[in-house]
Amino acid sequence: MHTTKLNIQNKKGHQLQAYLELPANQKPNHFAIFAHCFTCNSNFNAVKNISRSLTSHGFGVVRFDFTGLGKSEGEFSESYFSANVDDLLAVSDFLKENYQAPGLLVGHSLGGAAVIVAASKLDNVKAVATIGAPATIEHVTHLFSHGIEDVKEKGEVEINIGGRPFKINQEFVEDFSKTNLPEITKNLRKPLLIMHAPFDTIVGIENANKLYHDAHHPKSFISLDQADHLLSNKRDSLYVGNMIGTWVERYFEPKDNDMLSTEGEQLVAHLNLREDNFTTSIQTQKHHFLADEPESVGGDDFGPSPYDFLSAGLAACTVMTLKLYAERKKWDLQEVFAYITYSKKHSDDLMLDVEKPMRIDHLQKRLKFIGNLDEAQKQRLKEIASKCPVHKTLQSEIVIETELLD
Repeated sequence: MHTTKLNIQNKKGHQLQAYLELPANQKPNHFAIFAHCFTCNSNFNAVKNISRSLTSHGFGVVRFDFTGLGKSEGEFSESYFSANVDDLLAVSDFLKENYQAPGLLVGHSLGGAAVIVAASKLDNVKAVATIGAPATIEHVTHLFSHGIEDVKEKGEVEINIGGRPFKINQEFVEDFSKTNLPEITKNLRKPLLIMHAPFDTIVGIENANKLYHDAHHPKSFISLDQADHLLSNKRDSLYVGNMIGTWVERYFEPKDNDMLSTEGEQLVAHLNLREDNFTTSIQTQKHHFLADEPESVGGDDFGPSPYDFLSAGLAACTVMTLKLYAERKKWDLQEVFAYITYSKKHSDDLMLDVEKPMRIDHLQKRLKFIGNLDEAQKQRLKEIASKCPVHKTLQSEIVIETELLD
């Protein structure tokens, strides 16, 4: 997964801050847009988790800040509902011009209502998914109802929503009554996935029932059992992203599977010299990731370097081995950090007695333990860290056999 920062201009000339999440191979099959919840922003954890989950299903996902929120330009009072829809249309236009027209819209809470309306205006959108969305736009006005009367008298007032101050005006308030969401939902005629938590205390489950009733088939509902409205539990947001990715596959033309075959081996690496610089796809039986070189040596820095992976193998094996040992001893090891640096050092600097002085591969391993451990326990864990399988492999004589395949 790779993240690119974007700046997208809306029709009012405001710059919307956005992020494009790409699959690990940097080559999405399709594109999606994520619309965040009311007063949230694109860096909200649930937004990032869902967007990144969708990349594993081959999507490039743009998550962005609505006008006046996050790091987008403009005032919050300009972020009324129809302006949110206009922002979505601007992001869709940007994708169409620079990448590929989005085929999927995903919206959380009021963002869910916004994607339904935006989808009704975009022929390129093939499917829509909502999460905790209201069935009517007016539903959200209860969040600032305490300031509506003051707006009528003063024109603009500062209100408190979720412990944060926001300024609203009469146009902001009135705009929420201009959109007939039930009618738009009835006429949408696009695949719609409605996801909602049964005990959502912000937007009640009856909203999901109304949306489902208004929509035409194909329509689907998934209950987010035990989740809260904001999907505060990471497990819930990852589940949402994966379920959307699985559901929406039915509504897109299948593309060739780009997964690499390991040909019966544990792992395969592939570099397409015609399309890539150093960016290398690596595939195990169940996992896919990228290797690259940093920009300082001519790479694109889309993934760790080969020696980063070497160090990562040692670090991962070390902390896993220490976990198992501490658990067996019933020691209070709560967290362990293994910091690894690879370099070349001269044998003289390492005070090694060798026949011919030379530069030698050197791995520096530094450990940090969190827990109620005495000094003797820490020293013993340090000894065990040198006994992890990868550590011993790197210190042993290794035979590498190479053969050519047709």
